[in-house]
Amino acid sequence: MKKLWTGLLAVAFIIVLSACGTSEKDSANGDTNDKEITVGATSVPHAEVLEKAKPILKEKGITLNIEEYQDYILPNKDLDEGRIDANYFQHIPYLKAQEKENGYDFVNMGGIHIEPMGIYSQNISSKDEIKEGTTVIMSRSVADHGRILSLLEREGLIKLDENVDKVDATVDDIVKNPKKLKFDAGVEAAFLPETYKREENALVAINTNYAIEAGLNPSEDALILEGSDSPYVNVIAAQSKDKDSEALKTLVDVLHSDKIQNFIKEEYDGAVVPVDGESK
Repeated sequence: MKKLWTGLLAVAFIIVLSACGTSEKDSANGDTNDKEITVGATSVPHAEVLEKAKPILKEKGITLNIEEYQDYILPNKDLDEGRIDANYFQHIPYLKAQEKENGYDFVNMGGIHIEPMGIYSQNISSKDEIKEGTTVIMSRSVADHGRILSLLEREGLIKLDENVDKVDATVDDIVKNPKKLKFDAGVEAAFLPETYKREENALVAINTNYAIEAGLNPSEDALILEGSDSPYVNVIAAQSKDKDSEALKTLVDVLHSDKIQNFIKEEYDGAVVPVDGESK
């Protein structure tokens, strides 16, 4: 009898261990019963928006963990390696460029907002004051170059080759440059605000999240500002195998809710523009 009880206890112990080893979340199999997700985001505005969504998700039974980043490389690397379940920091052209360059297998779960790109200057207050030979400073992110060049073309400062897709345009695609503008693309995006303060007579293209962090108001301080019709929508990205995750779908739905979209409008006063669920 003693041996029988010992055997039963051993079996029970194994069952308990097996149960403890089974996570609520099994992203490797695209489990739709996710209850806890970790999303990587740059601090402003992405992490702030996610913080606002946290209690709403909690009411829906989903715990949201936010992993903050200060660069544009690690969020995709960590997503690819499974350290996070999704990220929220990048626009669609950058996502596509990263997938092509690094072989990532990601999916765009939905567009959330647009951060209008701005071109700033300490000493130049209008485009008429831009002198011949002025330097335009851009980030090293090639995915943003076409965006910035399109802004300059919109203002009549340069002309791009009509046969080139403006999203993919580079400095080499400039066919007219009447002011002989010079281009410097050697600065990391996070350091552009410091460059703006240091290079007083230059034009500096700064991503809105970094501009806000530096205390700039894009709608007031930018010499040239992108419109709300921009194709550069910031999205929630996940691994393709998790495209059916109910938790991630719920996250996107919450971010599209009136409560979150109104928060974005009020908090950032036009510097960040929410989009509806149709933008992908």
